[in-house]
Amino acid sequence: MPSRTHIVCLHEGAKGRSIDPVFINALLKALKPAWAQLWKGSNVVRTVPCGGRSNLIAQMPGELRNCLAMGADTTLMVWADLDDDMEDGEKLKERFWTTAKQEGITKEQFEQVVFVFAKDRLENWIEFLLTGKTDESREGPRLKHNEPVARAAKELAERCRSGAADSGFPSSLAWSCRNWRALRDRMKK
Repeated sequence: MPSRTHIVCLHEGAKGRSIDPVFINALLKALKPAWAQLWKGSNVVRTVPCGGRSNLIAQMPGELRNCLAMGADTTLMVWADLDDDMEDGEKLKERFWTTAKQEGITKEQFEQVVFVFAKDRLENWIEFLLTGKTDESREGPRLKHNEPVARAAKELAERCRSGAADSGFPSSLAWSCRNWRALRDRMKK
């Protein structure tokens, strides 16, 4: 069977200089989404570094069109940071929608995207997953090694698989988990 990507993940950061691909790959590998069937030699996840948020927003409509052209089992995930200028995930999602609409994306197509927004950075989630606490009003400590990043992603996957409530999660992590669950529920239909 030919190689095929099932989940395309756009994220902030430059290639080789971001922890996002490590976290994304470890999380999705551990979650083993049922719709992303693993065939020998297949590419299940493709991460796409987009630089800053403006580039990420601009690139999303084209990547969504590509995913839609590939078929119903290909999913677009957008990973971004909620910086000081964004209070919550809905506000940033609205900025993505404004650009997508201008690029001819329908609301139905847009609603197929899984948005994952960490406040202030993904490092805050990692800090929470490894220590049980974080303060999303400040940037989490920068990480230089992949091992704690992958360990935190596996911890999150375990919590997701077990159905653990997200009531103790930082607000941006709880918001993002609800988006993931909505996708999972759609894919079961």
